[in-house]
Amino acid sequence: MKRQGISYSELRVPVYRSWSEEGFLLTCGDHAAGKFNTMTVGWGSLGCMWKRPMAMVVVRPHRYTYQFMEEYPDFTISHFPSGHGEALAYCGSHSGRDVNKIEECGLTPVASSKVGSPGFEEADLIIECSKIYFDDFKPDHFLADFIEENYPAKDYHRLYLGEIKAVFGTEEYRI
Repeated sequence: MKRQGISYSELRVPVYRSWSEEGFLLTCGDHAAGKFNTMTVGWGSLGCMWKRPMAMVVVRPHRYTYQFMEEYPDFTISHFPSGHGEALAYCGSHSGRDVNKIEECGLTPVASSKVGSPGFEEADLIIECSKIYFDDFKPDHFLADFIEENYPAKDYHRLYLGEIKAVFGTEEYRI
């Protein structure tokens, strides 16, 4: 995939569609050591916090990726062009504890420029992030009834904010 560096101020992402209808692969770990995991995420956000470009992702504690998010200081989120829906579905429904999802999907991990977690050669957008904050969702803080319906097992997400350190994407992501 032909990606190029994109500054935060020139980044254009159809945010709602990208998260809710298409999804990203959240990847965390150490590419150089070959110790990392990926999972599909459909809940998250991109924006500005504390005057810094930011990505927000959430991970439930029972997910295998959670232990990587707890151990490593950074992560990437990778978006894929159409035609990768089966790979994203597979990575969201199978655990890296049990199978090598990346190999099963035929994806190619690539080193990042600013963080240790890899992106993917097949991605049309890779956002490299350094973790700067986390918090756990607290049900007593939910202000809308529909939120609790997402947690029948009471397995509330941990929220991670990552400062965006680098963005590489195809021309369609540049303003």
